[in-house]
Amino acid sequence: MTSQRTSQTMKPATAAKKLGVYLEATPAEFQEGVVSRDELNALQADPPEWLRDLRRNGPHPRPVVAAKLGVSIGGLARGGITDPLTTEQINALKADNPDWLQRERATQAEVRKEAARIKEKRA
Repeated sequence: MTSQRTSQTMKPATAAKKLGVYLEATPAEFQEGVVSRDELNALQADPPEWLRDLRRNGPHPRPVVAAKLGVSIGGLARGGITDPLTTEQINALKADNPDWLQRERATQAEVRKEAARIKEKRA
């Protein structure tokens, strides 16, 4: 007896996370349906205009905002950033370089340095 192979599907929130975009900014048809693994691979390989625009301009989810600013997600929260930000807002924050951002970047640099030291020690 052979079973028919079904395509793996995921919720839109999972697909948005894998694509690195903010779910609420995606088109309604993306938010309301399910996404198959094949569809996700197609979106990654040849992103439609809406996906390219979201990746370029935002709004971006917290992990992307944190990465673009060079801080942790916790650092964003400590800095009072709880909402998604657009690329323009992120660039404005970088230009203003507030005290909290400087502190969080320094903290993140120390964390990376310590992680590298531990990795080197184990090697």
